[in-house]
Amino acid sequence: MTFHTKDISNDSFLVTGGAGFIGSHIAEYLLKNGAKKVRVLDNLVNGFESNLSILRAFPAFEFMEGDIRNAETCQLACAGIQYVSHQAALGSVPRSIKEPVYFNDVNVSGFVNMLKAAVDNKVKAFVYASSSSVYGDEPTLPKVEDRVGNCLSPYAATKKTNELYAQVFADVYGIKLMGFRYFNIFGPRQDPDGPYAAVIPLFVKGIINKQPVYINGDGEQTRDFTFVENAVQINIKGMLCENTFAFNKVYNVAVGEYFSVNYLYDACGSQLGSEWEATYREPRAGDIRNSLADISLSKEMLGYQPGKRFEDGLTETIEFFRKKYS
Repeated sequence: MTFHTKDISNDSFLVTGGAGFIGSHIAEYLLKNGAKKVRVLDNLVNGFESNLSILRAFPAFEFMEGDIRNAETCQLACAGIQYVSHQAALGSVPRSIKEPVYFNDVNVSGFVNMLKAAVDNKVKAFVYASSSSVYGDEPTLPKVEDRVGNCLSPYAATKKTNELYAQVFADVYGIKLMGFRYFNIFGPRQDPDGPYAAVIPLFVKGIINKQPVYINGDGEQTRDFTFVENAVQINIKGMLCENTFAFNKVYNVAVGEYFSVNYLYDACGSQLGSEWEATYREPRAGDIRNSLADISLSKEMLGYQPGKRFEDGLTETIEFFRKKYS
């Protein structure tokens, strides 16, 4: 599926975190659609060589191993680049509670390094990953961009700080910026391993391998599960946007539908033909109870239209992991 009409054969792109889950999908889209150059900057802490191997098949691909906490690295990464999609960050609410200083170093200091490098290198447009976690304890559903609450974790605070810095850089330096509040992005290539793995790959891997699967709390908490293709779409539309009024804003990236974690688990089991049961445990600190996005601003300003919805995206994701673990 194509999300743009602009000819990008003369354009150079930088995707930070491009060896990771969302970043690799964005980079692959650009390469498949004839970008002149797609440079990936990644320190391979959360990125994978297996994702890079997909990208290396394209002659326009360029890999730069480096860390956004290094200002000089960011300057080199932005040299000769027109468009930046900044995906490099540390995720995970519980991990941020354990390691707040590390999260601040990467997600805030690294972000400012990238903004400064983009300004210095006269980048045309810079889009970045924010998070639905910035809504915090704001109880109203659906979530609307201009109504946020108090942050519930250091991770959320780093993403809220990103949005503040983006606004300042737009006002002071005139750079075109756009933030995307991701709502529970899932899909192929999402890491199922490690103590902070995301819920869908954890569920699928556990069911396939008949390993213990845990649900935090009662499982009735809800999420606006969003297939990764939708995140790719908005990054592409954001970078190539010609509507000047659309810049210097943040946008919800979701489907506008929500499902409980229990429903998700049952759907995974059903698609895998398994009755493997989950184990319930204590709720997780810092988690939002319910999450549902209003995506009308994304639709109006960027022409965003979520393609694959939850069930179809889940089928594609499960097929990916089924092949991986069979």
